[in-house]
Amino acid sequence: MLPFGRLITAVITPFAESGAVDYAVFGRLVEGLIDAGNDAVVVTGTTGESPVLSDDERFQLYREALAAVGDRGWVIAGTGGYDTSESVRLSRQAADIGVHGLLQVTPYYNKPPQAGLVQHFETIAAATPLPNILYNVPARTSLNMTAATAARLSQVDNIIGVKEASGDFDQIAEIVRTTDDDFQVYSGNDSDTYLVMALGGVGVVSVQSHVVSGETRDMIDSFVEGDLEQARRQHLHLLPIARALFPVGWPNPVAVKAALALGGFPAGAPRPPLLELPDDMQADLAQVLDMYRLDAFVQPAAAHA
Repeated sequence: MLPFGRLITAVITPFAESGAVDYAVFGRLVEGLIDAGNDAVVVTGTTGESPVLSDDERFQLYREALAAVGDRGWVIAGTGGYDTSESVRLSRQAADIGVHGLLQVTPYYNKPPQAGLVQHFETIAAATPLPNILYNVPARTSLNMTAATAARLSQVDNIIGVKEASGDFDQIAEIVRTTDDDFQVYSGNDSDTYLVMALGGVGVVSVQSHVVSGETRDMIDSFVEGDLEQARRQHLHLLPIARALFPVGWPNPVAVKAALALGGFPAGAPRPPLLELPDDMQADLAQVLDMYRLDAFVQPAAAHA
């Protein structure tokens, strides 16, 4: 059983020209993502610029996502951080609002030892009955959660999986090998999805799905149906967009917001200290986007209808 399905988008937070959160656009985006084949959305993850959101903004985004999803999918709230008590508070509030699950990133900046990670995640998991997915992304946190730690935490009843963005396939294989079959390993990098699924992963928490949910869904479905050669071809076809959305020196979600804007969807600029993607890089990104069947909601006709 997959409580949150196989294709999950870590959704951006759209901002208006004033810098305020554009909740109407956000609702349209979430609806479009579900229409395009997503099973769930992660709200206020790194892609959603959670470090620069106020509590009021964060909680309203959860409400808007739940309204947009309805009974067609699930809302996972990114409530993790480097402060255990703060993560507990945010998780409880998200649970009270009605989200379906929680995403817990490894603590960044303070870099606790592995025993500290275990205590951190166990404490958060105990704070609500909601299912938790751990998020290991050493490139952003400067801290790797080891396979042994993931396996230990998998024994906590409501820690149901991990979003693995380490790019370390030996580690990912070891997590799959040492956890029960119902512990769900998601790729945290679009460029790794086929490989992670080949090792026993269940799907992806995606960024590229903001613009190519349909093609990403097709690749996952081909794999699940046993057509590994077709899935391999589709994965290789998607590699250029996966790479283009993570240009060197420009952290997520800068490029995916630019991609949405190029497609005709008003995602808005990132909040400082992030900057918009430079014009020359946007031109290069536009050429990559031309290679794909963009989802209907990000095409100009849909955006301005």
